[in-house]
Amino acid sequence: MKYRVTCKVKYEEHERISEIGCVDQSGTQRRFKEDEAINLIETREAEFYVDRPEGHTVRVIVAVSPQGHKFLKTEADGEKPNNLLSLPTCKAHVAPQPPPRAVVPAHSHAVC
Repeated sequence: MKYRVTCKVKYEEHERISEIGCVDQSGTQRRFKEDEAINLIETREAEFYVDRPEGHTVRVIVAVSPQGHKFLKTEADGEKPNNLLSLPTCKAHVAPQPPPRAVVPAHSHAVC
């Protein structure tokens, strides 16, 4: 499956991606935690890319820091700023709320 990365969430304490927001070929939106996206790339179950500027496609790859930590980045394309870090921040997840329940008084509480 191919996903176009459209937004990111960064860790507050440093310039590192914690989550990416994506759209697949059918238009379905989805989010992946960094470690989940890394696993999908490494197992070749999915590909991620950034379309920035429009028409300029750059693959998202897994890189390893000098300390041995894996992280997401785009292939070198000579463009500044960094393609992933320059994406807009994903909107907060809003969990769907169940509809309010109708309250019906019990017969034992009926007013006489």
